[in-house]
Amino acid sequence: MLLAVSASAAVPAKEVSSVAPTTGLLQIFMGLIAVLALMAVAAWFLKKIGPVSKGNMLPVKIVGGVSLGHRERVMVVEVADQWIVLGVTASQINTLSTMPKQEKLSQEHLTTLPENQFSMWLKRHMDKRTPQS
Repeated sequence: MLLAVSASAAVPAKEVSSVAPTTGLLQIFMGLIAVLALMAVAAWFLKKIGPVSKGNMLPVKIVGGVSLGHRERVMVVEVADQWIVLGVTASQINTLSTMPKQEKLSQEHLTTLPENQFSMWLKRHMDKRTPQS
């Protein structure tokens, strides 16, 4: 009787099957693919629905600016049909002046922009290096 009990206890130990190492790696790889696909779908969905509140956005455009120092600037910002001159520092922004939108001034500025000095220098030196045919 003792032999039967000890023999039956030994049989399940021999029937334990080993798992192939590639099966575990395949499961990890498929899990990684599933998580990346879920993240891509979530990003696409969030991009489609867009920002939550678009109702309070004002059309603001930076017209120009001048650097006065390391951290100081004077900027002109267009809001609706108004130009606002701002003094911008590292710690604060102050309104210096307001004026109506200058359509003529902005058109003249676009047409009379001086050419970049570096681009002129580069063009001159590139023309010297290329042989004229």
